[in-house]
Amino acid sequence: MIDRRSLILTSVVAMLPLGASAARRPRQPAPKTFDYGPAKLDIYAPDGATGLPVVFFVHGGTWQFGKRSQVNAKPAFLLANGFCFVSIDYRMLPEADVATQAGDVEKAYAYVRANIAQHGGDPDRIVGMGHSAGCHLIALTGMRGGLPGVAALILDDTRAYDLAALSSNGGMVRAYARVFSDPTQWAALSPASYVDGHKHPPTFIAYSSAVGRGEASKAFAARLRATGTKVTVFDGSAYTHMSINRDFGEDGDALTAAALAFLKSTVS
Repeated sequence: MIDRRSLILTSVVAMLPLGASAARRPRQPAPKTFDYGPAKLDIYAPDGATGLPVVFFVHGGTWQFGKRSQVNAKPAFLLANGFCFVSIDYRMLPEADVATQAGDVEKAYAYVRANIAQHGGDPDRIVGMGHSAGCHLIALTGMRGGLPGVAALILDDTRAYDLAALSSNGGMVRAYARVFSDPTQWAALSPASYVDGHKHPPTFIAYSSAVGRGEASKAFAARLRATGTKVTVFDGSAYTHMSINRDFGEDGDALTAAALAFLKSTVS
């Protein structure tokens, strides 16, 4: 659960007269689009910015759907609170398997790290964030060292942290069964496979009321904590799998306040 320090930070953030309020928040900014190789990404940055922390976002969609423009209020909120924001596309199934998608995420991150300073971002203060399938891909690439120098991770609602455990718990059904149909690939595609043996960047893990999300998230958090990694767990059982992503950046949203407190404690 959220520790006492994080709870205090969340409360303070919620009371501050930030530019993120509906009355003051600017309209959704227009991004600049770049081709990083396999696909494109959008960079949202305030005019004249220099040295701002960056949130690098990977969308969900069961590894088969979704696009980088599906960011809801995230860019406007984060820019109003002193961040740059990046949202990426990656190749979808069936064109690309999950291993290839993870490689796309790493290529996009490398492009951003090499170029974000030109847009006002700090390449040494990039936070990886993902929802659903994007959460799995950020966790996988972050844990295996594919996001070198990443400052922190925000993992938003997946069951795919440990695929063998998911199967043994009866969760390898529907989309998971289609996407991860080859058991010989489960270890390589499980973020949990890369946890043990060293400390990882500070990690914020949120879960919704969707089946199995809480159990998988708590188990992954416990494994991370055992390495000495700083972990914050957000109980999002009041959210659906969709609303825990859609509501981020909206006024009064509890997850937004908790995540912002985490961001400010790690990269601001």
